[in-house]
Order: sequence, then C-alpha cells, then structure tokens
Amino acid sequence: MESHTSPRFAVVIDDDADIRQLLVEVLTQAGFQAIPTSNGLDGIAAVKEYDPLITTLDVNMPGMDGFETAKRVRAFSPTYIVMLTALEDEIDTLQGLEAGADDYLVKPFRPRVLRARIEAMLRRPRGIDSSGNLIDATGPQPTLPAAPVMASRPPVEDEPGWVTHNGLRLNAEIRVVTVSGLEVDLTRSEFDLLAALLQSQRRVRTKPDLALILRGASPTVSAVVSEADKRAIEVHMGNLRKKLADNVAAPRWIETVRGVGYRLTAPEAP
Repeated sequence: MESHTSPRFAVVIDDDADIRQLLVEVLTQAGFQAIPTSNGLDGIAAVKEYDPLITTLDVNMPGMDGFETAKRVRAFSPTYIVMLTALEDEIDTLQGLEAGADDYLVKPFRPRVLRARIEAMLRRPRGIDSSGNLIDATGPQPTLPAAPVMASRPPVEDEPGWVTHNGLRLNAEIRVVTVSGLEVDLTRSEFDLLAALLQSQRRVRTKPDLALILRGASPTVSAVVSEADKRAIEVHMGNLRKKLADNVAAPRWIETVRGVGYRLTAPEAP
C-alpha cells in the first residue's frame, strides 16, 4: 500500500555554500526534506511555502541578517529556529534568542551536536490543533492556527491535568497556561521553564538544571552548560515574567534566588 505520510521539511538559510550543503546532508540524514536558501528573503519565502518543522539560520548574512530574519519568521511561523553563528560574544547569543530562536550553535559546530539539539527540540510538543489535541512534533505537521494571546478561558476546577499556583494554572497535556482565567501565549521554552518550576514547587532550580531541561536532558546527568546557556535561561525567564506581568521586586509566581536560580513563590494565603 502506498504511504501517504507527509514529509518533514527543514529550511536552511545560510549564505555559505559549504555550510549550506553540510546542513542539508545532516538534516537529510535526520529524516527531513531540506530546502536550502542563501539569504534572509528567500529563507522567509521558503518557510511560508513549506511550513518547516526546523529552520537553521545563519546570523552573518549580507543584506538582511539572521536576527531580522528570525523576527520576521517568528511573526508567522512556529518553526523551531536554530541559529548558527560565528559570533561568540554573549550579546549575540542573547539577541538571537530574543529575536525568536529556540537554540543556537557557534561555528564551527559538530554535526552530531546539531542532530542532538534538534532531537531534543523534537521531544517537546509543537502545539495544539484546532480540536484541542496535542500534536507530536515527530508526526505529520499540519498548519497550526495562531495561538490566542490572553484569550478568555474560564477555569474548570474538575478538569484533569491542571496545576495551580496563586491564580496561575498550567496544563502540561494540552500546553495551556492561564492567569485569572485568561490564556497566556508562551513560547515552547517559556512554557517548559514554567512547568519545571511548578513541578519543583519551592525547591530551587539552578540555571544549569533549567538549561538541561530545555535540551531534553536530565538535570542529574553530567553535562557541560556554558555561561551563554545560563544567560539564555535569564533571557527566557525575563520574557516569561513580562508575559505573566510578574513584578520582579514583588513577585507573585517566580522568585530569583540570587547566584543560584529560580523557584516558585510561597502560596498566597486563602
């Protein structure tokens, strides 16, 4: 019987022909149909046409650079963005994450490291379909509807799967977060960090722990976590707090444990 499984697309945006070919080979070996492009405008057009699961994006490109390209892609697509950069400065990594990237690698990179990072992202669900069903990122990829920002979602106390804390509610099965009944639109990284804190309650989670969680690795496993990885967690946490409107000076949900990491605030009095 003929298979009708939809192909998994990946878009490569890189002006270096050798790097572009290497990325196509790595992604093809990983089971993707790779679409190579050499500049930001062509890359954006390819993302619109193919709705890729993965997009790799070079930072240093003539014309539109990777930061601007990432912002434009993120405005309409939930594709996983992996930024590839020869820039080792911390500010460049942070700027890439703030532009909408999910992960980054510094050139020269090892193909197996890229494969590992992609596999870690694929273990994190991509979203929810129009029927409210969880879409596994490793399966066929329909076009996702735009997620509502602070859309009305009245709480239902007897719904299974909800974790609550001081008026904030999170359901890991359907990947929904609400505050006072209003749905908050979070990125994959922001959602996963918040879920980890809710699971840990008042136990402090260190920045290396949280960085490993975003990679899909166990915090108990010995692994190298760079200073840039730790700063990336700070950026994600800052964005998460903004979306929750959580006051850093008097937090309702997320406390910073200076020099260590983060934990939930104490429960509010009934």
